[in-house]
Amino acid sequence: MGRPGLRERKKQKTRLALIDAALDLFAEQGYEATTVDQIAAAVDVSPRTFFRYFATKEDVALSLQLDGLEVVLAEFAARPKEESPFTALGHALRAMITMLEEGDLAERARFVKAHEVIDSTPALFGGSVRRIVNSERRLIAEVARREGATPDDLLSHFIVALFTSVTRVGFEPCEPDDAHDLTALGERLEATLALAERSLRPGWDRPSPPPQFIEGSSGQVAT
Repeated sequence: MGRPGLRERKKQKTRLALIDAALDLFAEQGYEATTVDQIAAAVDVSPRTFFRYFATKEDVALSLQLDGLEVVLAEFAARPKEESPFTALGHALRAMITMLEEGDLAERARFVKAHEVIDSTPALFGGSVRRIVNSERRLIAEVARREGATPDDLLSHFIVALFTSVTRVGFEPCEPDDAHDLTALGERLEATLALAERSLRPGWDRPSPPPQFIEGSSGQVAT
């Protein structure tokens, strides 16, 4: 892909400025006490401009979470078809974490601050859980499409449920300082993925082949 044009770069700069201003205000004076007008004023734009990028305060607070999902979905779609779904999802998650680790200091600080604001704000935490559920639906649909199954495929649902659980455990820091250290977070996620992968029977996330029957002395016997 080529470099974004000037217009797109300006839009991205404004979007990130709004996210940064919102996270700073949420951290300083609380989510409930912060208004859209205050966020817009901090970036020297109008509230109308804010609403071109985000529908609500919740949207701006949780925007990085959704950005991460888009990265995972894109990376998952690009994985080789011969990879099993859970393995491909694991590599997609690793790619997202690598992008964070290799980002500049502003990107890393933005991720950490968003994580802290969401965890300390019940309304945002609840919103985050709702969006995780919606994200699971999108992942299920993509897993099912990749495997040639229907969206109600039980195996696709189970794969995504397990992947979501692994991700949640990986994002829960063992120590308070781990939430501020993306390297430690990446190591914990890697360890959690490795634990899941070695605990599961190879091929569990692919449909079982139909049983083969052979003729025995007492009739057909499954092999």
